[in-house]
Amino acid sequence: MKKILALLLAAGFCLSSTAQENWPTKSINLTVPYGAGGTTDLTARALANAMGRPLGITINVINTPGAGGSAGSLNVQNSPVDGYSILANGMLAFTTMPINGYTDKTFRDWEIWVATYAPNCVIVKQDSPYNTIQDLINAIRSKPGQITAGTAGIGSGGHFGAEVVKAVAGADYKHITYAGGGPALTATLAGEVDFSPQLLAEYKDLIIAGKVKALATLAEEDITLAPGVVVPSIKKAYPEAAKFLPMGEVTAILLPKGLSEDKLKKIDAAFEVAVKDQAFLDFTASRSFSVIPRNRADSQTFLEGFAGRAAYILWDAKAITIDPAKFGFKRP
Repeated sequence: MKKILALLLAAGFCLSSTAQENWPTKSINLTVPYGAGGTTDLTARALANAMGRPLGITINVINTPGAGGSAGSLNVQNSPVDGYSILANGMLAFTTMPINGYTDKTFRDWEIWVATYAPNCVIVKQDSPYNTIQDLINAIRSKPGQITAGTAGIGSGGHFGAEVVKAVAGADYKHITYAGGGPALTATLAGEVDFSPQLLAEYKDLIIAGKVKALATLAEEDITLAPGVVVPSIKKAYPEAAKFLPMGEVTAILLPKGLSEDKLKKIDAAFEVAVKDQAFLDFTASRSFSVIPRNRADSQTFLEGFAGRAAYILWDAKAITIDPAKFGFKRP
C-alpha cells in the first residue's frame, strides 16, 4: 500500500511539474484599458508580438476603455492569477488609481516590467489661432476655464500634460475627456477642443506632415522629428516649467502578484527578448520614444519615485481628495 501511495504521489508531482514546465499552453490576453490607436495600445501591440514568440503562443490585445484606464486595470486585478490575463498600462494612470479612489491596491501589489517612455506634446489644429505655446498660455490666462483641452481622461498622460500647462499659466482650462488618445486627437483635428497635450508618439506623423501645429514638448530638451521639424521644450519659453519636466508616459506590462516564480521567470525572459527585438526597437524609434527596460525589482524601485511625483501633481492641482501619503507616496 505504501509503495502504491508513493507511486501515486510521484506521478502527481511529475504531472504538476510538467504542467508548470508547459505553461503557457494557450493564448494570453493582454488588456489595454484604453481605445485603439493611443500610445499605450500601440506599445502593447508591439510588445505582444515580440513576447509571444519566445513564449510560443499568441498574445491577444484586448481594448477595454473606461474610467480613465481603471476599468480594464480592475478587470485584470480581479481575474484569476494564472498568467493568462495580463495588463499593459501607462504608469501615470495606473500608479494614481488608489488616490483617485478606484482601488486600495498600489503598484506594489503587482509584478511590473517597465518598457518605454514617451514625452507629452501640446498640439493644436493647423488653422488654430495659436502659433506658439505663449499664444496658448496667454489665452488660458485671459479666459480662465474656457480654453478646452482634449485628453484620454483623468489620470491619463494627456491629463498630466494639461496640468503642467495649467501650472505654467497659473489659470485653469476646461477638461474634455475621451476614450483614448486616438479619439482625443480626432477631436482636436475637428476643432471640438482647442488643444491636446497627449503624447508625442500619437502626433508625430501629423506634425511632420504639417497637419497639426506642435507648440511645445514637455521633455527637458527640444525634440527633432525630421530635418527642419523641431518641437521646442516648454521650458525654452517658460523656464519655471523645468520643475515639472520631463513629463510624459511610462508604459509597462503588469499582472497581480501571486503567480509562481517559474512562470514569472518565463515572462522575465520573454520581456527581455521583446525589448531587444529589432521590430520593437524600430517601432519605438518611429514613434520618438525611448526604450527604458527594467526588470521586476528595478521597476518597483523606479515607480516609487515616479508614483510620488505623479500623485503630488494631482494633489497640488486639487484634482484628487485622497492624500497620497495614505498610500505611502512621497513628495519628490
